[in-house]
Amino acid sequence: MSQTIQAIQVDITIIGGGIAGLWLLNRLRNLGYNAILFEQKALGGAQTLASQGMIHGGMKYTLGGVLPNITETITQMPKHWRSCLAGQGDVDLSRAQILSDHVYLWSTASLGSKLTTFFASRAIRGRINAVAKDKIPPVFQNKAFNGKLYRLQEIVVDVPSVVSALAENYREAIFKIDWQHASFVKTNEVEALQIQHNGQLLSIQSQRFIFAAGEGNENLLQQLSITQPKMQRRPLHQVWVKHDYPHPLYAHCIATSSSPRLTVSSHPTPDGKWIWYLGGGLATKGVDQTESELIARAKEEMKALFSWIDFSQAQWGCLRINRAEPKQGDFMLPDSAYAKSCGHVIVAWPTKLTLSPDLANKVIELLRQEQISPKYPGLNSLLAALPRPEVAQAFFELIDNS
Repeated sequence: MSQTIQAIQVDITIIGGGIAGLWLLNRLRNLGYNAILFEQKALGGAQTLASQGMIHGGMKYTLGGVLPNITETITQMPKHWRSCLAGQGDVDLSRAQILSDHVYLWSTASLGSKLTTFFASRAIRGRINAVAKDKIPPVFQNKAFNGKLYRLQEIVVDVPSVVSALAENYREAIFKIDWQHASFVKTNEVEALQIQHNGQLLSIQSQRFIFAAGEGNENLLQQLSITQPKMQRRPLHQVWVKHDYPHPLYAHCIATSSSPRLTVSSHPTPDGKWIWYLGGGLATKGVDQTESELIARAKEEMKALFSWIDFSQAQWGCLRINRAEPKQGDFMLPDSAYAKSCGHVIVAWPTKLTLSPDLANKVIELLRQEQISPKYPGLNSLLAALPRPEVAQAFFELIDNS
């Protein structure tokens, strides 16, 4: 006997519950679309919660002393996020936390003179400012520090709280999916997402399916034999250090290239300590190193840059991350969010946490161009029986004192 298919009609179905999918869900539902989201594991559990939470406007690309061609889109991102965090933007993040309302740039003594001239130039003025002696943060208040220090007006967010805020805004529209019991129905176009659950076969018919699953987009595209766009992975091998030093730090150490020598973000732990999370050149160059090799390199780097701080009793660990992006020629770094229509599917990557609002704008513009407007009001009651994903725990919430 054939199984009865229960049809469910929605406007938009989003696959992927990281920052991209959650931000997009909020935007679409705010605009009146009957949008739903499916996540395979936990919300924010992959690339999103591995982020350092720095919402930059492109100024970090000036670190080598050169002003690149920074797009207007990325320069507007800190302002856009601030508006949302104040509860006044196109997404309500008023329940999320800001860890810092600025980021420091610091240089070693050898780079000081070159960068002092550059950061004082008219092109940079007002966006990067030298820090007065009486405003130097505690981390750098030591006579052993003889570099230059600047303040960048860019915020750092607590990423787990951002994920939680986005999820809570529309919790009723977020569901967990088990791909062992779910598949797409496709003829010329993707017609439906079929889900087996508790003896029922649900057929979710959607005006558009949006793939916002980060690294998972590759498998989704393969399932549907969609050959373009292709995906590339940009790996990182980041180091974390948990210690008793009482002061947080959010900063880039300036190198001779356009990328930081070291990027430090700080994250509070449940036992009241801090974890410093180390990115930048250390993380990109450490991809081919083992954990023990990279930790040894990180200890050398921290001793060189913070000789006055005692890390001898600290805990050290590593985290490997794959950042997923649309494939670029010569493996170049994408400079904006990406969204492309492939029939009834839109494939999307934000490419950077900070560009999540831009990704939503791009998707909404595609819907406008394709004349996809809200059509199916209300959530079907059959969806209520589906399981719900939890918000993932960030790695720094799981580290004990062992």
